[in-house]
Amino acid sequence: MSWSQPLRGVVPPVCTPLDAAGEVDTASLTRLVEHLVDGGVHGLFALGSSSEVAFLTDHQRTVALETVVDAVNGRVPVLAGAIDMTTPRVEEHARDALAVGADALVATAPFYARTHPVEIARHFRILRERVDLPLFAYDVPVSVHSKLSASLVRELAEDGTIIGLKDSSGDEGSLRRLVVELGGRHGRADGPAPNFSILTGSELTVDAVLLAGVDGVVPGLGNVDPAGYVRLYDAVRGGDLDIAVKEQERLVELFGLVDAGPESEMGRNSSAIGAFKHALRLLGVFSHGVTADPQIQLGADSVAFVEQHLRAAGLLPVR
Repeated sequence: MSWSQPLRGVVPPVCTPLDAAGEVDTASLTRLVEHLVDGGVHGLFALGSSSEVAFLTDHQRTVALETVVDAVNGRVPVLAGAIDMTTPRVEEHARDALAVGADALVATAPFYARTHPVEIARHFRILRERVDLPLFAYDVPVSVHSKLSASLVRELAEDGTIIGLKDSSGDEGSLRRLVVELGGRHGRADGPAPNFSILTGSELTVDAVLLAGVDGVVPGLGNVDPAGYVRLYDAVRGGDLDIAVKEQERLVELFGLVDAGPESEMGRNSSAIGAFKHALRLLGVFSHGVTADPQIQLGADSVAFVEQHLRAAGLLPVR
């Protein structure tokens, strides 16, 4: 895999199917890879938040990543999440990803103990020096309690420590500032880090951020409707903004399925991941909709809510 150009397009964060006993369902995961590749995606991000990476054992992480890499068989690049609390543990995951055959790493800032920006920069530099895989930074402050500033990302991009950013901060203003820091929408190729890739983790503002100069999207909902996100991406890149907005609005409606689980009974992560998994089950991709402990499982009414959204979005026949 050559990284002489920025990674662009739709790169879904691959959900991890579990069987009734809570172990990785490799047959369902292989079907999911085919579903995504057939949908036209440009890469896959295994072991991210939508993969329930924080809930998986080290063995389960390895099984999931091996399954994705084997099923992809070189058709698109595989980015592997190396996500943990401290640099030594992240390095262990990174070495496992290298051994399995991943094409690149994705890592957050360290978490649990709060870290200074100088320590965060050192964390990324150590990983890049010790594990010979291209490295993407993952900005997800709601989970790691540290925001990667535009200036820090630029610094790490300019010196070659990181080749890209997955931005899940929800801070669109900061994301736009980063685009400007790196040369702006029309000046990226001549900017300080011309091969750097900026990817958004937001499912709902893809049309807008692509127009601003972002390179691609890492949508959890892309597990369910990869072809929809590819159509959206292609429409923006092709300059057909009416089609892009229409597709984005359809995906916004479909995204409503993440509210399937009652707020009084479960967390929003449990609801969203459970909704993605049951959507994939209803589409015939997964055998089960099981989420990892201690997340609460969706009940029958919640699953019916997911099904209604799939039908409204045209992914299942209308009854």
